[in-house]
Amino acid sequence: MKQEILYELETPYRQPFRLEGFRFGEGEHSCAIVGGIRGNEIQQMYVCARLVKALTAMEKQGMILQGHEILVIPCVNRYSMNVGKRFWTMDNTDINRMFPGYSQGETTQRIAGALFDAVKGYRYGIHFASFYLPGDFVPHVRIMDTGYQTSSLGNLFGLPYVVMRTPKPIDTTTLNYNWQIWESNAFSIYTRETANIDEESATQAVSAVLRYLSRVGVVKYTCHSGYLSTVINENDLATVLTPAGGIFRALRVPGQEVEYGDTIGEILDPFTAEVVAPVTATTSGLVFFAIDKPLVLEHEVAFKLIRRLHA
Repeated sequence: MKQEILYELETPYRQPFRLEGFRFGEGEHSCAIVGGIRGNEIQQMYVCARLVKALTAMEKQGMILQGHEILVIPCVNRYSMNVGKRFWTMDNTDINRMFPGYSQGETTQRIAGALFDAVKGYRYGIHFASFYLPGDFVPHVRIMDTGYQTSSLGNLFGLPYVVMRTPKPIDTTTLNYNWQIWESNAFSIYTRETANIDEESATQAVSAVLRYLSRVGVVKYTCHSGYLSTVINENDLATVLTPAGGIFRALRVPGQEVEYGDTIGEILDPFTAEVVAPVTATTSGLVFFAIDKPLVLEHEVAFKLIRRLHA
């Protein structure tokens, strides 16, 4: 294992900004793995830290196959993480909306450019990402449908679901999209948590990455086969909106089955704790995403459901 400073930027306050990476093995640029790009992505950083620990032990045992190199970057935005902000501390911009970056641009463009220079050219790219809304997911792999993707590779992670996303204009400046344009097979992995650590889904994510690397011939790793992944399109998910504003109480969690019309959440009056309105399932199926937010406005996304095929 080699720990390197991939990029350093002098700042007017505190110590310099550093982008650090861990390299394993030697040879072809086989896989780059990126963790927390945003300052609240603690779970994403933790999963990468667990991978660094696992790959260090595997390298000592000769389990990284000859001719392959793996790069792991656990944290991109440590400045924001240190002060508990999701986006860049100075101007509140999102590094994951700045790719492929620009070395002479704004600070976040420079960081994105340095990160992309470090990870482009790898055959496989894996990004531990988070959703724009605070909440919990069923662990899954997400792939941008750019025309450059190889969607069947997503099944090799052995996670419950592979989600295909049709890119929107805002997606063209993300790491995943640009990886694919530069001819890497790119995947985003979503675990159950973001700002909190969930050991169970972190262990599942580490196993999924090592399973994938084993199946594409980068490491020697024996594990159970995982799930037979179900491929779904993000546009086919049913969205459940909050019918009113107030205190939100979820009555279902990701992974649970629901029937059409079930009460799966409640909106409470913030002053009396009386139920203002129930949140009901718009289809029969499985809870894929549940928002984790104490106060909500009317017509916010509360749940996303995977429709049952016959529903």
